[in-house]
Formats: sequence, C-alpha cells, structure tokens
Amino acid sequence: MAKTARGTAVVMRLAAKGPFRARDLDKHRVPRATLRRLTDRGLIERAARGLYTAAGAPVTELHSLVEVIGRVPHATICLLSALQVHQLTTELPHAVWVLIRTHAHAPTLSSPSLRVIRAGGAALTYGVETRVVEGLSMRITTPAKTVADCFRYRRHVGLEVALAALRDYLNPSHRRERHGSNRFSVDALVEAAHADRVYSVLRPYLEALT
Repeated sequence: MAKTARGTAVVMRLAAKGPFRARDLDKHRVPRATLRRLTDRGLIERAARGLYTAAGAPVTELHSLVEVIGRVPHATICLLSALQVHQLTTELPHAVWVLIRTHAHAPTLSSPSLRVIRAGGAALTYGVETRVVEGLSMRITTPAKTVADCFRYRRHVGLEVALAALRDYLNPSHRRERHGSNRFSVDALVEAAHADRVYSVLRPYLEALT
C-alpha cells in the first residue's frame, strides 16, 4: 500500500509541474501501471502518445507544440510555428515546424502534422531561447532568428511569408507592445542573418523597409 501511495504521489507531483512523459516515471522507479490506474480514475489525462497531464490542465492554442516537444524533446520550434509564438503572423500553421541537427533521426508522428528542417553549426545553435508553454519547457528560435530563418528557408515557407514576418518584426507599434523590444532590434536581426549566412539576401529588403 505504501508503495502504491508513493507512486501516486510521484505521478501527481510530476503532473502538477506540467506535461510529463511516461518514461519520466522510470527514474523514480514508479511502474507504468500506476500511470494507467490514475488515468483510468480520471486524475491524469493522456495529452498525446507518451505524454500526460493533470486532468483539466489548461490547453492553449499552442497545444500542438506541447504535443510535439513532449515526444521530440531535442527539437527546436522554428519558422511558422515560432512566428506564431512571437506574434509575427496572424496565420495558424497547418503543421508544427521544428529544427533538428543535420544527421539526427527524423521524428515520425501521425499527429499533429510535422515539418522538419535540418541545420548544423550556428544555423542550428544560434538564437535559441527557452519558453514554457502549458508547463512544458521547450526550445524555440528567437524573434530575430525566426525572421532570418524565414529567408534562409524561403523555398520552404515562401518569400511572401518571409517579407511579411520582416515587416511585422520592424513595425514600431508592435515592438512597443511586446516586452523586451530590444529582442526585436535591427542589430539582433543582422546578427541572426549573419549566423544563417543570409545577410546578403536579407539586406536589400531590410534597407528598403528601414
């Protein structure tokens, strides 16, 4: 009985912190049967394959990102999905866009839809910050890196999307509305473009808009 109570306490403590993975129980030596029992009792809910939350946990419009990062924790949210997080677009992506290492194993998910972009060096590691969404910590490209990425991967997202993101990034009123507007500075964008090796592509558009 004491072992069962301990297992329940561990699961509920994990759920209180946000979404957790079934494999997170292994390091606490809690059997998966405890998770199944609490799910059957309605105290824990299955958010996605291998990902669980406390029953009734709040769900946001970014829930699809939580589902993906919960199952692919090494990925970085990027491009259209990052634009959505940073409010640099009014469009809702039809897939979750993630950035992974060039030779990393490509994740395969039946749902939600996934778009995988590969990179190495500075294009992979530069301009990555951590955000907490629905209690889950995830890596995401910064606003400047996201816009630079749109130009680097313009064949994937379209040049019109990249230009729209650039205009919104440079919009003074939008920058004032966001906390930490220095994150939306031209200098930050230029540095990100150099890291992505697309400054020569970005420069004419940047000069025309500033």
